[in-house]
Amino acid sequence: MYIASARAGARTRLGAVPRTVVALGVVSLLTDVSAEMITAFLPVYLLFSLNIGYVQFGLLDGLYTGATAVLRLVGGHVADRLRRPKLVAGIGYGLSAATKLVFPAVGASAFGIGGVIAADRAGKGLRTAPRDALISLSVPPERLGTAFGVHRSMDTVGAMIGPIVTFLILTNLGSAPTPFFVVSFGFAVLGLIVLGFFVPERAQAAASVGPRPSIKAGLALLKDVPFRRAGMIAALLGLATVSDAFVFVLVQRTTEIPLGWLPLLPLGTALTFLLFAAPLGRLSDRIGRWPVFFGGHVLLLGVYLLLLAPAGGVPLAVAALLMHGLFYAATDGVLSAWTGAMIPESLRGSGLAVVQTGQALARLVSSIAFGFLLQYATLSTAVLTAVGLLGVALLVVLVVTRKEESAS
Repeated sequence: MYIASARAGARTRLGAVPRTVVALGVVSLLTDVSAEMITAFLPVYLLFSLNIGYVQFGLLDGLYTGATAVLRLVGGHVADRLRRPKLVAGIGYGLSAATKLVFPAVGASAFGIGGVIAADRAGKGLRTAPRDALISLSVPPERLGTAFGVHRSMDTVGAMIGPIVTFLILTNLGSAPTPFFVVSFGFAVLGLIVLGFFVPERAQAAASVGPRPSIKAGLALLKDVPFRRAGMIAALLGLATVSDAFVFVLVQRTTEIPLGWLPLLPLGTALTFLLFAAPLGRLSDRIGRWPVFFGGHVLLLGVYLLLLAPAGGVPLAVAALLMHGLFYAATDGVLSAWTGAMIPESLRGSGLAVVQTGQALARLVSSIAFGFLLQYATLSTAVLTAVGLLGVALLVVLVVTRKEESAS
């Protein structure tokens, strides 16, 4: 029996979801302010202050997006094993917070920056699956899209605030790294406080019966055809997805808007995500998660095509960021809702981690490869390659899915 159905009084007005979801949304909001401050600052700092090449940037950005991969499995398994997802998530949030104070100490060392990024992303890897497990165990399956949509909307408020804070610090204090990381640390600590005092650990109580699962049990979920297909689709499309940092750099370069506005470009994506994550989550509950997820990647293909348009300027940047935000609104929480409904409660953290790990590893490879491509080819060639890869991936996924549906 699901906790949400047993405790109807624990709902709030925010999207008619339990308080656990709202509290976790606040935690993610504050943590995302912290994380997105750094995301907005890194391209300026690495590419234009330290003048590193696109290959190095691709490696560091790949590390930032993909270093969570294996630790997602660890975090999900340990949360299921201990039946304490809040504890495991808290360790992950705490590790990421601590790195914000270490970052200024490494200076301009690419090796040092890479190490701190790896530690920060390790924290994200540990916390993501347990956090999503807490959400999914708080609502019945038919409400998962709505719950994840509300959570991701709140998360995105933080994603909007982070770049604004970075822009204000950059404008008023310059590009010295210390202020960025100290302020980022403060927001991360606030998130930890909310997690500790307002998120109940008992959200997994319904799953606390029977033997404690082994890590093999989580991986054994791949024997289930629908779950395996969903994981493979997420990984394949992740392999053809250009990382956010590169998208924002490409938007700035192709539209020729001022460099000083680069840290604010994530706001366009975040605002669109904020407006549409919950509605698209509800839509996925009604029409199915797979069509919405697939449609989101079609929108991403549209973003890449816009980057090839001859006319630049602000209108193109706005259109690209709008479609980029819609892509995330249709895919981020929807993927967790889609796969979460296929996983037994006792393996919820491990199962979500399996899918997230495949996607993270694919995006790690994508980011590194795109960095090499930008370093040694023209910008238009790199974007055309991204268009071709994503187009082929969408076609393959569509054909395979339809064949399997026909066979069944």
